[in-house]
Amino acid sequence: MRNNPFRDALQHPVRSVPLAFLAVILLGAGLLALPLSRTAPEQEALLPALFTSVSAVCVTGLVTVDTATYWTPLGQGVILGLIQVGGFGIMTLATLLALMVRKSIGLRGQLIAQSETHTLNFGDVRSVLFRVARIMAGFEAATAAILTARFWFAYDDNPGTALWHGTFHAISAFNNAGFALYSDSLISYAGDPWIIIPICVAVIAGGLGFPVLIALLKGGVRLKDWTVHLRLTVYGTAMLLVAGFALFGAFEWNREQTLGPMPVSGKLLATLAGTVFPRTAGFNSIDYAAASPETLLTTDILMFIGGGSAGTAGGIKITTFLVLGFAIWNEIRGRDQVTIAHRSISSSVQRQALSVALLGVASVTIGTLLLLIFTDHSLDKVLFESISAFATVGVSTGITYDLPPNAQWVLMALMFTGRIGTITVASALALSTHPRLYRLPEERPIIG
Repeated sequence: MRNNPFRDALQHPVRSVPLAFLAVILLGAGLLALPLSRTAPEQEALLPALFTSVSAVCVTGLVTVDTATYWTPLGQGVILGLIQVGGFGIMTLATLLALMVRKSIGLRGQLIAQSETHTLNFGDVRSVLFRVARIMAGFEAATAAILTARFWFAYDDNPGTALWHGTFHAISAFNNAGFALYSDSLISYAGDPWIIIPICVAVIAGGLGFPVLIALLKGGVRLKDWTVHLRLTVYGTAMLLVAGFALFGAFEWNREQTLGPMPVSGKLLATLAGTVFPRTAGFNSIDYAAASPETLLTTDILMFIGGGSAGTAGGIKITTFLVLGFAIWNEIRGRDQVTIAHRSISSSVQRQALSVALLGVASVTIGTLLLLIFTDHSLDKVLFESISAFATVGVSTGITYDLPPNAQWVLMALMFTGRIGTITVASALALSTHPRLYRLPEERPIIG
């Protein structure tokens, strides 16, 4: 069969994406390794700089040093720049790759898809970039304004400090990075609605993904005309938020080490934060080292699922999880076709979802096994850290600070794989589909 030059051109950026992000990571590590970036220039530089750069570009938030005390304002500014570049790159990359995948289905398929979904076409690349930039800037500016005012008037920060803290945490929140300028993350502000709620809104917005954000912000789309992707992302996000809120609250409400001493209003707010942050962002509303095993397991599940596609969230993504769930449900009911919202889901999409999920399971399993070999920590904490790294979440039970260098390399590999791997693998699978001109005889192995 002849090579398709257009398809080859589409696959080229998919292959070059990891190299581009690796280049940004190395540049960031070089800047963070400068003596001017650290409060104590004699401190170890290379490994903390590289780990922090990987975490920032992959918008994760895991750290081996205290962001508030280890880095100077210059170093913190470098981290913020890496977060912004990483978040913007991920959103545009994922959206453009989605457009590339759609382009590969042919003109007739594009016309049908666009008429049914009211989505963008491949010719809108420039407008996509500007829309992503405008949406990011709008959410970040609004969040920064609220946080700055709160830090200034309620916590007696001077205007410059308040503006810096407000801007840093707004960008970190919308990009789902989870970096904070406080040694205890946001635990000290867990009961302040003017801090927690704006950050939660920014986290959720960034985690929905650009296609969903543009559809919701544009308005005028009736509920019955929502695309399958829009339905899965919005309803799935709501479902996970409600379930996470109920479970987190039930497990931590009376626990003396976490929510127990708080008033009811503080408990509700901390529970909301504990539901939103672990899914994508990585800020802490409680000390996870003191959390119950049930909370750690619930958080593991939320982190692994993650947020919406083509956004700053990590994990295998809500759509992947729900497509597999619908596939299982239809198989149980004996249906040979998977349908969602009166639309059929092709077998190729189901195979892609299964591939992404199983590759995620394999990555977390290998990472957890290596961390068990390299450290003396228990399985629950090691598993928590591995999922947090792979899902680019950033919450931690506190063991990351004390990990040996080889364990830090494992987490860096998980962060990079979780951020870049899921997008490129899913896109490469969609772009490399070659229909066979023949069918082999079928055979059914015994399953189960």
